[in-house]
Amino acid sequence: MIRLFWATLSFMSRLPVPQRWSRGLEIEQYVRGIITFPFIGLLLGGLSGTVFFLIQPGGGLPIAAFACVLALALLTGGLHLDGLADTCDGVFSARSRERMLEIMRDSRLGTHGGLALIFILLGKVLVISELALRGHGMIPVMAGACVAGRSAVVLMMYRQRYAREQGMGNLFIGKVTSRQALITLAFGLALCFALLRLHGLLAMLAAMVMVWALSCALRKTLGGQTGDTLGAAIELGELIFLLALL
Repeated sequence: MIRLFWATLSFMSRLPVPQRWSRGLEIEQYVRGIITFPFIGLLLGGLSGTVFFLIQPGGGLPIAAFACVLALALLTGGLHLDGLADTCDGVFSARSRERMLEIMRDSRLGTHGGLALIFILLGKVLVISELALRGHGMIPVMAGACVAGRSAVVLMMYRQRYAREQGMGNLFIGKVTSRQALITLAFGLALCFALLRLHGLLAMLAAMVMVWALSCALRKTLGGQTGDTLGAAIELGELIFLLALL
């Protein structure tokens, strides 16, 4: 379990994790690390919220919110943001399924992807500022948002089809068992409740509903899920969680 946590943390973030901490794990075993996703979210969100806490006294709410969102993007290496941009570029191109998947593989940023990044980042900064203005503690709020996004994404993996023949998303999509999915969601709900009580629980449920709806829409449009759509689900899940707290 501990080795799986470190291996998954190294896979999902840019935190310096010594290789010896996850030595001996094959890449095919990473799917078992899905149950650690909520705890990885707890760590990344807690660090992001701490940045807000440290900057807010001297920089004010808007600057602290900006730094908080920037810190989270740096901690993840922009991995999920890249997935969101690629997904929007492909889906909103209004092309055939095959062409959409080709566009999503293109490393160049298109108009729809650029707009998606602007709206998601601006939305997070504004909502975080408003939540702080209303007296919410940003460490539990950001920890809860990251827990919710990374827990709910299991709904994009369980009993889903991989839309391509190969890729990093194939490590998880369609490979997660019902037991792993239930444990992941249970951990996520428990952590959100511990952090923010009933408000956190309801916000997590809202994120789950959004991710499930997104999975249905993308399955119809793309014929399945990809690593990019997983990243998109995490980013949107975080934003929906934050909006639900309002």
